[in-house]
Amino acid sequence: MVFSANNIRVIGIVAGLEIGSEDWWQERRRQKGPLIVCEGERCTVIFYWRDPAGDETTSQVRHVWIYITGVTDHHQQMQPQSLVRIPGTDVWQWQTHLNATWRGSYCLIPSSQEDDFAPEARQNPPDRRALREGWRRLLPQAIADPLNSDSWYGGRGHPVSALHLPQAPMQTGWENVDASPHSAPPPRIWHSKRLGNQRRVWVFTTGECEPEKRPLAILLDGQFWAERMPIWDALAAETRAGRLPPAVYLLVDVIDIEHRRRELTCNPIFWLAVQEELLPLLASQGVQWRDDPSTTVVAGQSFGGLSALYAALYWPQRFGCVLSQSGSFWWPRQDNSSEAGWLVKKVQDGLGEGKALRIFLEAGVREPLILQVNDQLSASLEKNHSPSFYRQFDGGHDALCWRGGLTEGLNTLWSALIVQPA
Repeated sequence: MVFSANNIRVIGIVAGLEIGSEDWWQERRRQKGPLIVCEGERCTVIFYWRDPAGDETTSQVRHVWIYITGVTDHHQQMQPQSLVRIPGTDVWQWQTHLNATWRGSYCLIPSSQEDDFAPEARQNPPDRRALREGWRRLLPQAIADPLNSDSWYGGRGHPVSALHLPQAPMQTGWENVDASPHSAPPPRIWHSKRLGNQRRVWVFTTGECEPEKRPLAILLDGQFWAERMPIWDALAAETRAGRLPPAVYLLVDVIDIEHRRRELTCNPIFWLAVQEELLPLLASQGVQWRDDPSTTVVAGQSFGGLSALYAALYWPQRFGCVLSQSGSFWWPRQDNSSEAGWLVKKVQDGLGEGKALRIFLEAGVREPLILQVNDQLSASLEKNHSPSFYRQFDGGHDALCWRGGLTEGLNTLWSALIVQPA
């Protein structure tokens, strides 16, 4: 069955079943998540939602907004997209075309309003601020895809679902994270006199033999990797497989959005507190690691990626390895200009030149501004002869992409410590 509405081609690809029938929906549930039809390097991805109130005669739903990171979000300046109801049914449907290498998260937002966006967001191209504000108001109402069991709560606190297209890169360590769940370490409390606050931190160790030889990795936005997308199983699996050395992982909570904006934007007080308070506190509690900057990693995403590089450039005697994912190197600019941000300019002026840093950078091809500034930074690092690895991934500003880059980045930065089997 093929039906056209609002210039969207609606396809029911189940032979012999009437679209919207109970048997048709059972088939959709068996297929789990969006329907994916690939031809070579491109895929048509079809999203469905079942209206619990029935068809248009009984339901008040007027839109089912679809928010796909890096596809329909404000980063792309695309007009808001809604699924379209197939008349006379409880079926809502929308489709898009993506590279077979794409990976990302998405959510649905049913609404009974005639329109949830300001007129400026409907322009072509839409006003970025109006678009972002509209999504900001709507996202608290978001739901995960009921047809997709691979769902969690994203960085902004709303439920999202995962979509991996057939040629998306393998994410080592994350393949079977539900198969043998690892116990989460209890959080510890860090009372900081320098910062005048307290927060949770988590310490996770892999391997107890020769603890003084274990490298240290500091993971910013630690509450996300501890609670919303727990990383313990992936780290343990990668260590068992010999792709990561036994190590100590320190996950640092950001407290809240306001503290994150203040402390992770090239803030020297934060990093002095980490060095003078937090690390000595852990040592006093019996945590042992290799006190060597050449193996000490600071890892972060977005503002965390910015902060990770900042820490290494200004305190290379303590932090010698950087794992920056979708780093916000546009900071502190607010006008969406592609001009290099403050830290990139410092690198261009020679900051870090001659320092023994190891740097792993990645950015998504569907986060245009961040991709531009990471390109600039990578070129400057290469010019200044800092050992660095830079790659682009087919996705957006998305933790679903970052999780694979996090384990791969650690593998790259610690490659010299990994003992190959005889």
